[in-house]
Amino acid sequence: MSERAVGVSPPRVMTIAGTDSGGGAGIPADLRAFAACGVHGCVAVTAVTVQNSVGVTGVHPIPPETVAAQIEAVATDIGLDAAKTGMLASRPIIEAIAGACDRVGIGGTGSTPLVVDPVAASMHGDQLLADDALDAFRALLFPRATVITPNLDEVRLLVGIDVHDRSAQYEAAKVLHGLGPQYVLVKGGHLHEDTDGCVDLLYDGHTFTELPGPRFDTGNTHGGGDSMASAIASGLARGMAVPDAVALGKRYIVEAVRHSYPLGAGHGPVSPLWAVRPWWEEPTP
Repeated sequence: MSERAVGVSPPRVMTIAGTDSGGGAGIPADLRAFAACGVHGCVAVTAVTVQNSVGVTGVHPIPPETVAAQIEAVATDIGLDAAKTGMLASRPIIEAIAGACDRVGIGGTGSTPLVVDPVAASMHGDQLLADDALDAFRALLFPRATVITPNLDEVRLLVGIDVHDRSAQYEAAKVLHGLGPQYVLVKGGHLHEDTDGCVDLLYDGHTFTELPGPRFDTGNTHGGGDSMASAIASGLARGMAVPDAVALGKRYIVEAVRHSYPLGAGHGPVSPLWAVRPWWEEPTP
């Protein structure tokens, strides 16, 4: 009689995002982080991108109804313990996602936490989304979000605050919280004026919590924002309170950047490999 493996299903997390043909950001980064954090990753593809370590040369959005159908197909069968968004491409796609999330209880008053990573700027700070898509983030997704995780370039595009010091980071958190999310995490990785390290700021409308970390001298940070949001979503899927899940995400991304590696001629990716036990180096019994 053959042996049959029996296990317990891990927490289930969905990424609603675009692909990255270079494997460093987007859905590949999300799935890498999910695995490193011990959760099962599901996907709803919003766009197929043509990119490598140097840049993006093509973006091909998925029809909005297909994006929504992916979310509903997984949520109504496999079930989800958390979800996170990444690059959403257009206002019609954001509208379709909001509707699908409402129907299956993701975010808002639903039982499934939603992490919104408002991917709106390139690594160089250039705007990636049309203004109507930014409006849709503010009006449709932020009020449904358990936590939003903008970097400083995205803060500038979303609320018009150009953060160059810690006090402006605090002000941005207040303004962003006024758009409806339960928690705001204003990431400090782009605050290069802060020589004391990399401080992320969490705000729940009442309390500010600083999450300090080291600042590494590396250009290999591709996929860092995606990875941190995915680690936070993994913590939420495990039943952690938001501050604890965010602390998990901070610990994860610090090590992922510490162990980042060069790839191609441009920016290399952050790495989840520090969390993977090298079983392939062990002798086979």
